[in-house]
Amino acid sequence: MARADKQAAVAEIADEFSASTGAVLTEYRGLTVKELKDLRRSLGANANYAVVKNTLAKIAAKESGIEGFDDLLTGPTAIAFIKGDVVEAAKGLRDFAKANPNLVIKGGVYEGKPLDAKEVAKLADLESREVLLAKLAGAMTASLSQALYAFNALPQKAAQLAAALGEKAANDPSILAGGAAPADAAEETTEA
Repeated sequence: MARADKQAAVAEIADEFSASTGAVLTEYRGLTVKELKDLRRSLGANANYAVVKNTLAKIAAKESGIEGFDDLLTGPTAIAFIKGDVVEAAKGLRDFAKANPNLVIKGGVYEGKPLDAKEVAKLADLESREVLLAKLAGAMTASLSQALYAFNALPQKAAQLAAALGEKAANDPSILAGGAAPADAAEETTEA
């Protein structure tokens, strides 16, 4: 590879690192061309899966300000540059690796921080962004509904209390006088 081609390849990889929210490094040794095609298709439009030369990827990572995964760049390496939901792409890679044991997830980078293979697996175990947002919206709606119910219950309880008090006052007018019996009633009770 000529020097100009190497510089162009490094620039392209550096651009991919810069434009991506995350990247997952894999070893693809033993995968067929068809399996690699299937992997690219399973990642969808959110990720670009590219086979890279380790030395060029190291240089590009340094140019992009990413450090800490030089040790992962050994053997045949391909990188999934993720531009969308990192969790969704990590799940796609994990599921593909389960079905095709020749794909080995080495580690990755998320928001400029290096990840080992276990941390990538933890990302894959998370729920997608849409599911988490839906759960948050549901929790907020439930909280608002409970608050609305409590606020609506206060006037209802006050109205029920006033109705009960009015009914009791109709049956026993002394309640309105603070509980003291009228003077006529007090005399009648003492004379009897």
